Amino acid sequence: MKHLRLLAGFATLASTACLHAEDWPQWRGPHFNGFSAEKNLPSSFTLEKDVAWSVPTTGPSASTPIILGDKLFLSSADKENQSLHALCLDRASGKILWQEKIADGLKFDDRSNYSSPSPVTDGKLVVFFYGNGEMAGFDTSGKRLWSKNIEKEYGEFAFQWTFSSSPLLFEGRLYLPVLQRDQPVHNRGKAGGESYLLCIDPSSGKTLWRHVRPTEAQAESREAFSTPVPYEVNGKWQVLLAGGDMLSGHDPATGTEIWRWGTWNPTRIGHWRLVPTPVAGAGLVLACAPKKAPVYAVKPGSGTLDEKALAWASTDRGVTSDVPSPAFAYGDFFVLSDVSKALSRVAPDGSIKWTLETPGRIKYEASPLVADGKVYLVNFTGDVVVVNAEDGKISHQASFGTAEDKQVRSMIVASQGQLFLRTDTRLFCIGGKAQK
Repeated sequence: MKHLRLLAGFATLASTACLHAEDWPQWRGPHFNGFSAEKNLPSSFTLEKDVAWSVPTTGPSASTPIILGDKLFLSSADKENQSLHALCLDRASGKILWQEKIADGLKFDDRSNYSSPSPVTDGKLVVFFYGNGEMAGFDTSGKRLWSKNIEKEYGEFAFQWTFSSSPLLFEGRLYLPVLQRDQPVHNRGKAGGESYLLCIDPSSGKTLWRHVRPTEAQAESREAFSTPVPYEVNGKWQVLLAGGDMLSGHDPATGTEIWRWGTWNPTRIGHWRLVPTPVAGAGLVLACAPKKAPVYAVKPGSGTLDEKALAWASTDRGVTSDVPSPAFAYGDFFVLSDVSKALSRVAPDGSIKWTLETPGRIKYEASPLVADGKVYLVNFTGDVVVVNAEDGKISHQASFGTAEDKQVRSMIVASQGQLFLRTDTRLFCIGGKAQK
């Protein structure tokens, strides 16, 4: 099992099983912040020459490929058969090693489907979660260890859109946030419904605890599609949550709330659902308020924090994000805006080092990958852009989409010297042989 530790303000991976290259064990990556310490990644590549392999997928999905050694795990939606699946592929060839049907059903709305959450692994087991509440744990050889449905245990999800938060697997515990409405929506949910953070034993599927997280947010603003992230504060770990018009830090062992800060929504606008996952670094927690609102940098503390905890809020209209999650790398924050169509490198004091207008008119909703001195972006139609992280200049562009690729949301991930790109129709491995 891999042991994860945060050093110098961001997580670094220490593993005897992987000496020269990194795995990508969950959707925010090995450091929980969109950053990989990989070196010698592809910087100039084309569909025709530099693809090690590609395989078709059975339907679109925003979930990120998860990579462990010579295996790649993938959540999948079968569009034709209207079903959900868990897959394991050989990372060297793309060949399916095993697959399991999880449930029937595909989607709740036309913007996404139930396979949007990414799986997670700790090196011994892998857990898949889906937006209809289905969750299942497997060993890496494909043996199902357990399965459960969160909705059946704790009630129907009350979301305007399909629930799509990815779980967090950290230090032997699996965390899943359900930040939702307290009233029914689209005939789903119930009056008085609670938002909560769920902690599960990943080896058995047994619930360890359920912590209710109250909020003053109203209607859709109670809804969040963000993922929890761990961060070390004054030598102690916390699990960070964003949603319900606020940020909060929790004790990983019990779920007890250590602090909360908010709000970015003082007038309690009712349609500000939150999508981006928070990112932590340099002693700050960054939260992206929705709908062209600012990015907020908060200093963790104790209890209900006031305005003194706010280190800064962005004032530049380009530094905002409605969907993509920011990254933290090289001591700075990288904020991709889908609404202002810009990528910015922001220092811990809030100053902007550079801003790049993203090329073209197509939206970029997939979160950025920062690795090997580069920022990797992909837009809705599968166009990839490589940006120099130091000066913000575009160094390469390539197209991997087809006419069927219209809403690519899965971020590019890096592992063992290769890049992995998921479009609506295919999964690509870009680069040469994996580094051992």
